[in-house]
Amino acid sequence: MNEERYILFDQYLQGELTVDERANLEKQLTEDPELASALESFKEMHFQLENKFGQEQDREIFKENLSRISDKYFNKNKGKVASLKPWYYVAAASAVILFGLFFFDYNENPSFDYYNHPESAYFTERGVSEETLKQAEDNFNGKRYAKAIPLFEAILKENTSPEIQYFYGISLVEESQYNKAETIFKELQAGNSAYKEKAKWNLALSKLKQKDYKACKEILQTISQDYEDYDEVEQLLDELN
Repeated sequence: MNEERYILFDQYLQGELTVDERANLEKQLTEDPELASALESFKEMHFQLENKFGQEQDREIFKENLSRISDKYFNKNKGKVASLKPWYYVAAASAVILFGLFFFDYNENPSFDYYNHPESAYFTERGVSEETLKQAEDNFNGKRYAKAIPLFEAILKENTSPEIQYFYGISLVEESQYNKAETIFKELQAGNSAYKEKAKWNLALSKLKQKDYKACKEILQTISQDYEDYDEVEQLLDELN
């Protein structure tokens, strides 16, 4: 969900939409179950924030911490966000940052959920069952990682390509099977495939999910500056320092 949708939801709940805008959104809500579900999630977020940060002092602490993180996001996305009301502005506008932060961790350690956004899988492998490959792809992209894992394991018996290993490793991390995942990523890291630097990043994310911040930082420092998402590497390193 992007930040524009959050802003629209906020304006809807605050009664700031025009009659036509409100009617148009409500029509979309009746026709699009995913959008309706997103609105319910946003309402829940709003409720949690209102209850957890009901006191002015708590709101100010929350705003300072969240603003510190969101500044990094806004610097890369200037001109995208509209004006909202005081303390709720950051919460509503920084969708990428906010969704997992109903219960913001005041120790300011970086969040795995914030940095974890696996790319979609589109396999073109040969020499393996196309049906199994398609099932693995569909389950991975549908975030049904527990179902994807045995399918990847079956494919890897026939084809140990770096691509299959990479998405298998991500699935293992998602299911908290860290030892298996890290074995896969270390193997990819030692090779020379297109997944070498990606494997390092996901190995760091595995440590982040386990709250092993020291190991996470050490791995991040080995990632090449040529890595396509090196800006995230730098951002995570900044938060770990």
